[in-house]
Amino acid sequence: MLDPLYTAVAWVLTRWHDLLATVLDPAGGATWTLAIVLLVLTVRGLLLPVSLRQQASARAAQALQPEVAELRRRHGSDHAALAEAVQELQRERGVSPLAGCLPALVQLPVFLSLLHVLRRIAPGRPGRYGWDDALTDQAARAELFSAPISASWSGSGPAGDAARQLAALGDVRLVSTVLVLVLCLVTSLAQRAAQRRVGPVTGQAATLQRLVLYGAPLGFLVTGFLLPIGVLVYWTTNSLVTWALQRLGPPAQPSAAPAVV
Repeated sequence: MLDPLYTAVAWVLTRWHDLLATVLDPAGGATWTLAIVLLVLTVRGLLLPVSLRQQASARAAQALQPEVAELRRRHGSDHAALAEAVQELQRERGVSPLAGCLPALVQLPVFLSLLHVLRRIAPGRPGRYGWDDALTDQAARAELFSAPISASWSGSGPAGDAARQLAALGDVRLVSTVLVLVLCLVTSLAQRAAQRRVGPVTGQAATLQRLVLYGAPLGFLVTGFLLPIGVLVYWTTNSLVTWALQRLGPPAQPSAAPAVV
C-alpha cells in the first residue's frame, strides 16, 4: 500500500543523483549525500506555504497571551471553563494550536519512506522502487567519510573480509555518533529559536514548550543510533533548515498589558 510513496521518494532522490552525477562521481558518497540534502530542500520548498502559516499562527498565539492571562484570572481553578474559554478565543482569532505540528506531520511520511528505502538496500540485493540492481548496489556502497550511507551504528556496511568489516564498523560508528550529536544540537537550537519567536507563555503551553525543547533532542539521542547514516543526513539537514527559517523570521513582540474589565 505504501509502495507508491516509497517509489516517489526514490524517484526524487534518483533525479537529484542523476543531475549531480553530471559533475560528480555517480558512485561517490558526496553525490548521494548531496542528493539527500536536495531531497530535504525539495520537501521544505513544497511545504513553505504551510511553514509560513505556522509562523503566522505562532505570532497570533503569542499576541493572545494577555487575553489568555485575563481568562486565567477570571476562571481561577475552574480548568474546564478556562480551557473552553481559551478554545473559543482561539477560534475567534483564527489561531490553530495544531498549526505548529503540520510541517513535521507532513514530512514524517517522507522520513519514513527514506528510512525504508535505505534500510532495504545492500550490495547484491535486487532493485526496487524504480531502481535497477546496479543503482541499488551503487547506493549501498556509497560512503560518507568511509561510512556507507545505508549503514547504521550497529551495521558494518558492504560485506567484505573480517578486517574490512571491522574497519567499516568503526567508521560507521564514528560518523553516526557525530551526526547524532549534531542533530541533537541543531534540534535544540531550532526549538529554542522557535520559542523565542513565540515569546513567553504560561500554563499548559509552557509545559508543552519545555517538553518539546528537551524531548525532541533526547528522542533523537535515543533513536538516532538506530537510523542509517543517510537518514541522519536527511534529518540533520531538515533541522538546519528549520533553525534557519526560525532565525530569519521576525522576533516575538512584547505583549501588551491586558485590558482591565
